Amino acid sequence: MNETTVTLVGNVATNVEYRETVTGGVARFRFAVTARRWDRERGLWTDGPTSFYSVSAWRSLGMNVAASVSVGEPLVVHGRLKVREEEREGQRKTFVDIDAVSVGHDLTRGTAAFRRTVRQNPDASLAESKIPQTAPVDLWQTPEPAVDPALEPSLEAVVEGVSADLVTAS
Repeated sequence: MNETTVTLVGNVATNVEYRETVTGGVARFRFAVTARRWDRERGLWTDGPTSFYSVSAWRSLGMNVAASVSVGEPLVVHGRLKVREEEREGQRKTFVDIDAVSVGHDLTRGTAAFRRTVRQNPDASLAESKIPQTAPVDLWQTPEPAVDPALEPSLEAVVEGVSADLVTAS
């Protein structure tokens, strides 16, 4: 309820590792975020320090990340911030993790082609699935209007009407 959510813009730093677990699949990768600052003295943009985050994406998001993301690609990651400390080799280390809620390519730096996934009940076979298995649908396409053929005028009637309008207009 009182979780800290963050949105990060950066680049994929490692290969995405996908694993099936008891609670569902998870995709994990390291994410690099580099601050850019305007240097007034030199009159140009310079890179600041780079911060690295471990990103985890669960279930269908994890499957889609594993199928869509490669090293070096620019992403926008939105999720819950988790900071943990561990003692390793006698030293205290801090790790910053993100449990991703949403992941997408950063379209300010390139283009992407979206493909909708078909969700299926994992316990049912394709034949039992309630989701119809159809060809992909272009959701932006304007549907053809439904026309009752009995109400549509014949070609001859349209030509007669146009001819009558031309005769009266002249």
